[in-house]
Amino acid sequence: MITRRTFLGATGASLAVGIGAPARAADELLVHGGAPQNLGTPLAWFDRLGTPNPVFFVRSHFGPPALDRGRKLVIEGAVKAPVTLTVDDLKAFPEVTVTSVLQCAGNGRALMAPRVPGVQWVHGAMGQAAWTGVRLADVLKKAGLAADALHARLEGADRAPKPTVPAFVRSIPIARAMDPGTLLAYRMNGDPLSLAHGAPLRLVVPGWAGDHWVKWLTSIRLQKEEAEGFYMQTAYKFPVRPGEPGVAVPPEGMRSLSTFPVKSTIARPEDGAKIPAGPQEVAGVAFSGEAPIATVEVSIDGGKTWAKAALEGEPGVGRWQVFRHRFEQKTPGKIEAWVRATDAKKNTQPERAVWNPSGYFWNAWHRVTWEVVA
Repeated sequence: MITRRTFLGATGASLAVGIGAPARAADELLVHGGAPQNLGTPLAWFDRLGTPNPVFFVRSHFGPPALDRGRKLVIEGAVKAPVTLTVDDLKAFPEVTVTSVLQCAGNGRALMAPRVPGVQWVHGAMGQAAWTGVRLADVLKKAGLAADALHARLEGADRAPKPTVPAFVRSIPIARAMDPGTLLAYRMNGDPLSLAHGAPLRLVVPGWAGDHWVKWLTSIRLQKEEAEGFYMQTAYKFPVRPGEPGVAVPPEGMRSLSTFPVKSTIARPEDGAKIPAGPQEVAGVAFSGEAPIATVEVSIDGGKTWAKAALEGEPGVGRWQVFRHRFEQKTPGKIEAWVRATDAKKNTQPERAVWNPSGYFWNAWHRVTWEVVA
């Protein structure tokens, strides 16, 4: 893992990370696997309620298509009348803004033991933004749903590098498509979507893993069955029941991903930091795809005692809040902080994540060690 500055200096590659992105912020993105489309957000940015566009992580399977802000979205299949819309056409519908976490299902994969294949994300494949667009439900109502419209098949304009590589096609159940929080988004934190983040149009599915948030969206087909293909029927699966780490799980023991589990991550102090004796603060973010966050607890004595952290921001499903825990440390020495979150449905972040063959949904207690110096 290297910084984007180092990668671009070595390769001469470039990538539009955000509208008017400050160079120094974009340079902080972490390049994973030597591919410019796998860019992680540094931990230090997870101490605030919103992630700025220039440092918001980037993930794609094949790289972006050409930028075309006039690209059309087609709603077809099990509808009364197919609908073709541009972003400008969508603005005839009521505009809404939803603040939500976007998190790659593989965020934390590098922390799985034993190791699993895939992009070795550590903590940076997540971010929170204010997404602006229109409700997918409003557009589908205009098209008119047929009785057998049970799934919405989603496809973007990106294409696989070879004909033998399967297309990235996903689907979501019609109930999720009609949820008022599911958006066709064209702005991110007030700015038009950048190419890297799905311009001109992407799906936003609050509380659900990022594989559902299809970028460069061109087609929504309403149909009776789930989407076909590798990325729906084979990939993005999670064990129905936890098994032993390193043991393969048969296909019949897997289910498709949907909501991400409760999680908290420490942004500050940085692991290995040296901080003067006196006031100390542990800060980061916590969120859950199942329910709003109820509590975040921090331990600095190896789990013997836990203190409730203060929470900032509006609670919500799939929406993160900032936590802060302050204490005084007058004597020099090493401190290790542990953090765990619990949501309103009483789902509590586990000490150890559920190992799975694809390394999805790592959400173990985050631990950071720093040194207090005189």
